[in-house]
Amino acid sequence: MAEGLTKSAARNIFFGGSLFFFLLFAALTAHSHWYMVTESTDSEGLTESVKHGKEVWEENSCINCHSLIGEGAYFAPELGNVWHRYGGRENPEAARAGLKGWIQAQPLGVPGRRQMPNFDLSEEELDALVDFFRWTDSINTQDWPPTRAG
Repeated sequence: MAEGLTKSAARNIFFGGSLFFFLLFAALTAHSHWYMVTESTDSEGLTESVKHGKEVWEENSCINCHSLIGEGAYFAPELGNVWHRYGGRENPEAARAGLKGWIQAQPLGVPGRRQMPNFDLSEEELDALVDFFRWTDSINTQDWPPTRAG
């Protein structure tokens, strides 16, 4: 019996192991994609208005100041649960009016506080942005953010 590993056996182990882990990686990638498409994303609630709201979010670079489900800057509040914070689950119309009013009232001009710029959004853009916040609030974030305040 040979004491060491032969060159041929080492090559077979290398290629066999590489093939095994490549196939494992491909299977896990396919499973992750399948899970996101079928289980994780609320496709029924993903309306044209929600998509337009995300476009408004991106066009105005809101993520440069705000975070959304933990992603983004921490200069301004987390907005992943802003619909819930404004009472949207209990009173959707009041939450919609409150969010739109807050965005339109900016900047407040309070000395010593961070100021949100006025983006001069149209009524359609405001409605789409609020629809995007409502859809984002319905995502299962596994208890993120840790506090209701964001």
